[in-house]
Amino acid sequence: MLLAAALVFTTAVLVAWAIMPLVGRLARVASAVDVPSQPKHVHRGVIPRWGGLGLTLGFFAASGVAYLVHVWGWVPAPRDGYDWWRLEGVLIGALLALAFGMLDDWRPMRPGPQFLAQFILACVAIGHIVWIEVFGNPLTAQPGDLITLPPWLTLPFTVVWIVGMMNTVNFLDGLDGLAGGVALIAALLFAAHAYTLGQTTVALFALGLAGACLGFLPWNFHPARIFMGTAGSAVLGYCLATFAILAPAKVATALLVLGLPILDVAWLVVTRLRRGRSPFSGSRDHLHHRLYDLGLSQRAIVLVYYAFALTGGVLALVLPVRLYKVYALAIVAGIALLALWLVDRPTLRARFHREAPDA
Repeated sequence: MLLAAALVFTTAVLVAWAIMPLVGRLARVASAVDVPSQPKHVHRGVIPRWGGLGLTLGFFAASGVAYLVHVWGWVPAPRDGYDWWRLEGVLIGALLALAFGMLDDWRPMRPGPQFLAQFILACVAIGHIVWIEVFGNPLTAQPGDLITLPPWLTLPFTVVWIVGMMNTVNFLDGLDGLAGGVALIAALLFAAHAYTLGQTTVALFALGLAGACLGFLPWNFHPARIFMGTAGSAVLGYCLATFAILAPAKVATALLVLGLPILDVAWLVVTRLRRGRSPFSGSRDHLHHRLYDLGLSQRAIVLVYYAFALTGGVLALVLPVRLYKVYALAIVAGIALLALWLVDRPTLRARFHREAPDA
C-alpha cells in the first residue's frame, strides 16, 4: 500500500508541476488571462488563468495509476462494490467542471449559468450514488449509531453541499496559493481518513488530488506565475465535496478543515444581503482580503489559513468520540465568527482598500 500511495502521489505532483508552463502558454494564446482591473485584485501584471487544467491533468494521471495498482493487486479490492461507480462519478464530474471552468476563465459567465452548471455537476454525483444519506449521530459515542436521511432530504442536501463547496473554493481563491494549499491539506486528510476506514481505493484517489495540488503550488505561491482560475476552483470544489461524502464520517472532517472559508462565504452572503447588495458581487470583503488590507502579507495570511485547516483536520482524525468533534467544530466556528466580526467593525472597515504590503 505504501508503494502504491507513493507512486500515485508522485505521479500527480510531477505531471501537474511539469505541464504548468505549457498550460500557461496555452492560456496566453487563448487570452484566458487575469488583468488587474478591479479593486479586488491584489496582483500586478497579466497572469494566465488555466492552471486548473494542469492541476486536473495531474489528478487524472494519478487516478490512472491508482486504477493500475488495483489491477496489479498492490492494494485490496474495494469493500463496497459501488466504490468504482462512485469514483467514476467523481472523475466525470471533475472533467465537466474543468470544461465549465475553462469556459468561464475564457469568457466570464453570469451567476445564473454558473449555478446551472454547478447544479448539473451535483446531479452527476447523485447519479453515481454520491449523496449524503447516512452519517454518524454526533450526540452519541456508539460507532454504529447512524442517522439515515429520507430521500426527500438526501438529494437537496447533497445539491446544497456540492454547490456550496464549489462556491467556497471559488471564493477562497483570492490570494496566491490560498485555495490550492487549503485543498492540499483537505485532500491529504480525506485520504488519511479513508484509509483508516478501510477505503484504500478512495484514499489513493484523494491522495492523487493532493499531489496535483502540491505540483501546482510552486507555480501559484506568491508571487504567482499562474492562477488556477474557475477551472481549478470548480474541479477542487467538486472533488472535495464528493470525497467528503464517500464515507459517512468525512463530512465532519470537511467542516473542520474548511470551516473558516465556509463561514466566510456564509458571512458574506448575509452581510451583502443586509446591505442591499448582491451576494455574487465581486469586492474586497472576503476575510483574506480584509486581513491583507489591514497590513498582513499574502504569505502570512495564507499560512494562517493553512494552520487553521490543518488544526481542524487533525482534530477530526484524532478525536475518538463524535461528540468531541462537535465541541471542536463549535470552537472552530466560534473563533472564525469572532475574526469575521472583528474585521467587520466600522473602525477597521475604514482602513480597507488601502495599499498593503505585498511581501
